[in-house]
Amino acid sequence: MMDELKYKRILLKLSGEALAGPGGTGIDASEAEAIASRIKEVHEMGVQVAAVIGAGNLWRGRQGLERGMDRATADYMGMLGTMMNALALMDALERMGVTTRVQSAIEMRAVAEPYIRRRAIRHLEKGRVVILGAGTGNPYFSTDTAAALRAMEIDADVLIKATKVDGVYDSDPKTNPNARKFDRLTYIEVLNRRLEVMDSTAISLCMENHLPILVLNLWDPSALLRALRGETVGTLVTEGA
Repeated sequence: MMDELKYKRILLKLSGEALAGPGGTGIDASEAEAIASRIKEVHEMGVQVAAVIGAGNLWRGRQGLERGMDRATADYMGMLGTMMNALALMDALERMGVTTRVQSAIEMRAVAEPYIRRRAIRHLEKGRVVILGAGTGNPYFSTDTAAALRAMEIDADVLIKATKVDGVYDSDPKTNPNARKFDRLTYIEVLNRRLEVMDSTAISLCMENHLPILVLNLWDPSALLRALRGETVGTLVTEGA
């Protein structure tokens, strides 16, 4: 099975909203289970899976900043939010029989291991799913940048940005019926066009380290499996389009 796969070790970047219910906020157990079932499916194929998750369903730092909150404080609150999401996803995976470890960039030994690169890699090699919480552990960096950084550190084959759209478009497909979907893009095109793939720091980090980014719809039941087999799914961002 592994011989059929294009990507053997992946870093899955999930938004906090992926865990939210219909209102877009909070943690919905059924949404956590839906994501866990997708991860379990590819994990059972032998793919090594690490995940980084945002916190937009629990806290948006921009709201605090607009009221004069200190930026570092707002960012640390967001990091704590990612840990709540990480624990919810871990619980959903463990209930499905998938051994999971949560590592945190901010030390909180009662609920998670500290992030240690070599230990994270060892967990992956032993067939455990690793959820990497608390962003980079530093304010002023997004969870997009944390995903790019961790993907490089664990030597992932690809960074998969999970969305609810089937790829990257030149405009919003929800409002523009003529929006054009890209199958492939270069890092420079993403930066120059200001396409909302990931933030510019994350894109630049991937570009400098030759890490491909794949944007796909995780809620399409077959998209992730097909992508791992090397089929054209979503939008692939690489050096040469």
